[in-house]
Amino acid sequence: MEHPYLFFVKLFEMLGLGHFAHAYAHVIYSWVVMALLIVLGALGARRVSMIPGKGQNVWEMFISGLEEFMVDVTGEEGRWLFPLAGTVFIYILACNLIGIVPGFETPTANLNTTLSCAVVVVFYTHVIGIKYHGAKYIKHFLGPVWWLMPLIFPIEIIGHLARVLSLSIRLFGNMMGHELVVGILFFLAGAFFAPLPIMALGIFVALVQALVFFLLSIMYFAGAIEEAH
Repeated sequence: MEHPYLFFVKLFEMLGLGHFAHAYAHVIYSWVVMALLIVLGALGARRVSMIPGKGQNVWEMFISGLEEFMVDVTGEEGRWLFPLAGTVFIYILACNLIGIVPGFETPTANLNTTLSCAVVVVFYTHVIGIKYHGAKYIKHFLGPVWWLMPLIFPIEIIGHLARVLSLSIRLFGNMMGHELVVGILFFLAGAFFAPLPIMALGIFVALVQALVFFLLSIMYFAGAIEEAH
């Protein structure tokens, strides 16, 4: 969807990079999200103390709850994977939410952004499998009995490639759908009251889609950790 006004695109135009800004607005706003998360993380780390305040308590509850949820799915073996899974969740959630702010675009409403996140997750799934099982990881692709190997192996390869499409297209489709609905309401019913319920629903959709991506990611991680049956 073409936004009527994008603040950072206009800023890049003033710097003489208008062609890049219009072609890759999702990249620019991905950079914006990264910068915001880095700055907020640095500011939050400066205020960490042994006696936590209200803000620190809220963030600790959020992060620890997310971590324990992941451990419930993967088992204690998967706790060390939380930094990656948690970072992906927070990044996607921030990308989903930033488009609600006027003058900002939703990076996850572009397939390139969601595809890059999906490739990282699926690639790292196989890194985990090799780390835990070494060469025996190939058993995850061969099925329970040897005489089914010629059938099971290509099915498994297709299934693992489909994970990339599943993760990326689901997130992209939902966020692009929300963008389109809000854009249509802006056009038909004015820029103020009509889109507000959809924008409120968009916050819920943003959270749910980030959670779905996170849940599927940790399920893939858990599958790579398990022994092949």
